[in-house]
Amino acid sequence: MSGSSRAKRGIPPKSEFNKWYPAIVEIADLVDKRYPIKGMDVWKPYGLTAMGLIDSLARREMSRTGHHEYRFPLLVPEDLLDKENKLVSLLKAAREAGVDPSELRFDEEASGFKKEVYWVTHGGENKLEIPMFLRPTSETPMYTMFSLWIRSHADLPLKTFQIVNTFRYETKQTRSFIRVREIHFFEAHTVHSDQKGADKQIEEDAEMVQRILHDLCLPSLVSKRPVWDTFPGAWYTKAADVVMPNGRTLQVATYHHYKDQWANAFDLTYEDSDGNTKPCHQTTFGMSERLLGAVVGMHGDDKGLILPPAIAPIQVVVMPIAAHVDKKVEPAAKMLAERLSDCGIRVELDTRDVRPGVKHYDWEIKGVPIRIELGPRDLSAGNFVLTMRTGSKSEISLEEAEKSVLDSLEELADDLRQRAKSLVSDKVKPFPFANLDYDATDSSSIESGIVYEIAFDGNDSDAEFLEKKTGLTLLGECDEDFPQETNCLVTGNLTKKKQHMARMY
Repeated sequence: MSGSSRAKRGIPPKSEFNKWYPAIVEIADLVDKRYPIKGMDVWKPYGLTAMGLIDSLARREMSRTGHHEYRFPLLVPEDLLDKENKLVSLLKAAREAGVDPSELRFDEEASGFKKEVYWVTHGGENKLEIPMFLRPTSETPMYTMFSLWIRSHADLPLKTFQIVNTFRYETKQTRSFIRVREIHFFEAHTVHSDQKGADKQIEEDAEMVQRILHDLCLPSLVSKRPVWDTFPGAWYTKAADVVMPNGRTLQVATYHHYKDQWANAFDLTYEDSDGNTKPCHQTTFGMSERLLGAVVGMHGDDKGLILPPAIAPIQVVVMPIAAHVDKKVEPAAKMLAERLSDCGIRVELDTRDVRPGVKHYDWEIKGVPIRIELGPRDLSAGNFVLTMRTGSKSEISLEEAEKSVLDSLEELADDLRQRAKSLVSDKVKPFPFANLDYDATDSSSIESGIVYEIAFDGNDSDAEFLEKKTGLTLLGECDEDFPQETNCLVTGNLTKKKQHMARMY
């Protein structure tokens, strides 16, 4: 905790979010950004532990749904990327032509991840015959192996996941957890016998995302991404976005339906019960440390972090007060900490020889959900003082410590959910115009820091006009429609389709 008190004086107010966020991730000791490669922060123990707890939520969901953890190599040979790029290019061209990919021959320059990868060209002093690259994601290495593992319908479904670092040459402004070049990445890849199986998996992915976001106390906007924002090679992409306090949206989870498109590219087939060879159908599901960035941004305040109990490295700190006055205080505090630890609570006993105010200061910055004080008078009365990071304070009987603390942790989580929901409610508003005119509409009344709710059923050209006119990005079609038909913002056609527009990270 050295230096925390001094550092806290450098925390900008959260109202200045673009200054507050980068300051707080370092002041709270989550990362150190001084490593000499842009976008590659050094994870510090507190931040790494919080991220590890998020990973444990993902692993819980994977175990619950029958996924198994794998670990694929970091290096991928260039010829596998070429195979992916050809597929992506074919699908892009087919989409633009409005035809099935099987109907199209495409021999132009391939597109895909090639411009985003880090290349490895030498092994020691020897130039590699085939250049390698650091994985930006793992479709190519995984599917190369899947084609060796899957032979018959008895091998399906195959449900895999891994938690690894991925690398993308990000050219935009980097920001800890939000936009980085070395990504702490969760990815699940599944293989099914038919589209129905893949459809069901997408539904399961959506449920898992919401369960994880519930534990993180984060509401989200869920949408089917527009065609131009669909993951390369995907039939369609769905995403969950968190609304940050500055009104920008942060994509925190995506799940992609590949249909049989990747299977055809990687010869991923199986023999059905009748002996027929058929292509597999696939899905992917991805998340990253953006989840931690969303937690930091959504819940923190002018005093520091506020961590949801599910991912707080320290859920409760026990602080003996005036232990020099009564020698019984520190042993009693230690016993209380042990009792709480025994019931599964992550506890820190703070016996530092510093003023109580310094301790409060430090643990506020860290976002510890609950602080417990135990002094001579508390001990005499058989009580302790419990302060929640969200502000409430109460006296609790030592006899009821375990239940009271567990209840308080759940209460704090509920409070964070309500606060976050309220913030989103304030930031999401109906669009100020019933329609957009190509010439006449004055877009100056479009507010900064607002996510707009619109009716839209137009084509790509209509969407392009909409984005240029407003300066906002179309997130895609929401899972929930409007209850009644209303006029599309651009075409004027009646529709129930609801979409959101926002500035995105």
